[in-house]
Amino acid sequence: MKIKSGFVLRDVCGEKVIMGEGIGALDFGRLLCLNETAAFLWEAATAGEFTIESLAEKLCQEYEVSLDQAISDVTAIVEQWQDVKVVE
Repeated sequence: MKIKSGFVLRDVCGEKVIMGEGIGALDFGRLLCLNETAAFLWEAATAGEFTIESLAEKLCQEYEVSLDQAISDVTAIVEQWQDVKVVE
């Protein structure tokens, strides 16, 4: 998977939000607020291709969390991103 072109993480009034920029995000029309952990995962995902497992490993390196819990958490956030079509 990868982040779709045209979607970026910005700091808006102290909140981390995903927003669409450019033609690739023309019909997005919203902001997605992310907590600290989700923003960390988004930034990790912007490096290129990613998998649930690769993001879960990064989450384990950054936070004190078991691999099973990290996989569960990453799966949930990536499913949300898929639902709003910001990843492909």
